[in-house]
Amino acid sequence: MFLGLDSSTQSLSALIIDADRGTIVHEDAIHFGRDLPHYGSPSGFIPGGPDGEVHADPRMWIEALDLLLSRLAESFDLSQVTAIACSGQQHGSVYLDTTFSDRLAALDPTSGLVEQLAPALTRATSPIWMDTSTGEECAEIAAALGGNDEVCRRSGSVAIERFTGPQIRRFFKTKPEAYQRTAIIHLVSSFIGSILAGRDIAIDHGDGAGMNLLNLHSLDWDADLLDATAPDLRDKLPLPEASANAAGPVSGYYVSRFGFAETCEVVLSTGDNPSSLVGMGATEPGTFVISLGTSDTFFAAMSEAVTDPNGFGHVFGHPAGGFMSLICFRNGSLAREALRDQLGLAWSDFDHDGLAQTPPGNEGRVMLPFFGPEITPRRDFNGPVRNFPDDAPPGVQIRALLEGQFLNMRLHSQWLGEKPTLIRLTGGASQNDGIARLVADIFQAPVERFAIANGAALGAAIRAAHACGENLAQLTGSFCQPAADSRIEPNRSLAATYDSAMETYRTLLAGGR
Repeated sequence: MFLGLDSSTQSLSALIIDADRGTIVHEDAIHFGRDLPHYGSPSGFIPGGPDGEVHADPRMWIEALDLLLSRLAESFDLSQVTAIACSGQQHGSVYLDTTFSDRLAALDPTSGLVEQLAPALTRATSPIWMDTSTGEECAEIAAALGGNDEVCRRSGSVAIERFTGPQIRRFFKTKPEAYQRTAIIHLVSSFIGSILAGRDIAIDHGDGAGMNLLNLHSLDWDADLLDATAPDLRDKLPLPEASANAAGPVSGYYVSRFGFAETCEVVLSTGDNPSSLVGMGATEPGTFVISLGTSDTFFAAMSEAVTDPNGFGHVFGHPAGGFMSLICFRNGSLAREALRDQLGLAWSDFDHDGLAQTPPGNEGRVMLPFFGPEITPRRDFNGPVRNFPDDAPPGVQIRALLEGQFLNMRLHSQWLGEKPTLIRLTGGASQNDGIARLVADIFQAPVERFAIANGAALGAAIRAAHACGENLAQLTGSFCQPAADSRIEPNRSLAATYDSAMETYRTLLAGGR
């Protein structure tokens, strides 16, 4: 039995797998807003932060861990668990003083975690991935390195507001005394993993690469990036290590309080995106994953660590070794819902029958699919880009938007230098037959749809099993299966149609309209 935990923006979830039988045997979750309302974070973060700040209370994550494991212990024999691995929302960071390590080592199972660990916090709240307050710090880090091209070459990404390095720099600048008192800075993933292990654990290459601090070539903290970020920063960071490494046995706190076996191993934590790559069974290059949600994300294992020359995409460490890409498109369901509401339509109009009213390629009519600010490519305006007539027939506008979204995705993933042999599609809109068909035709690759509710927690459980010697290919083959009869083959006769549409879209985008 292997336990995977995922500390996401809104919840902490657990998933236990039986590796021998290839089955998920238990699941549970703590919803921060519903189950821990006293933290005033209905969506998992503190609302109303000034100047783009989006923070969460790290005590909430600590209490959620205690509560979740209490629930698990009531309904499952945790002594059966061989190993635990954690996934955490990327880019969130936790700041702790010199007492933290001693507090971990001396946890008292008769008391809760919050009262024992909270006094070690040097920063009462934790910036998370939604924070946009560090534009000035990003510019300073880039200038110190001679430009964002060099930051990207070293770290896999240009300096990004939500990344941990700029967040650390802002903390150093605005709260220098608190920064000085900080002895160790953890990511959300390594923070939860450290509490489980009863000692500070390393930051893995997957999550570490989302900090603008890890050098992809040496897989160590980059001295120049550290210096550009804050003084004495290397001394405050755990060492970076490979994701598959074990951190040691679970803390005695969990043995006494929840019944874990003393031999239960804690595997290094990783970020939710690398963990989802494993949970979707996309550990080999050639299988691309597209997740359709509020924002759409595109990620894939990489044959080599190339970086995006435009700075839109990111490169992280791959939990199974090597590297992975990630590209985020803010105008995902946000844009689809905006057009639906604007035209007074239903989701059925976006499906196969609705799209059937218009021809593939839309007779050359393409829409820039930006209904608000975008990060791939960067667009900072608040309103939609009006390159399409408002009085066009609804079916024409629907196809134009959807084709524009996936042409934009295809265009901005070309830097990978690889074409997909298979696309695994997940998220709410993936169940839409018309959208799934468009993805297959535009990328000219077969599409398989997945209905995995928590791919990050499943990926964590699979990683725990793999670190203990289980075969990764067999694990993903057992647990990462597409929904029945969900495979869609591309229409090969449309390859030239969408090659032409791609060039039309590229020209339209370059015109800035």
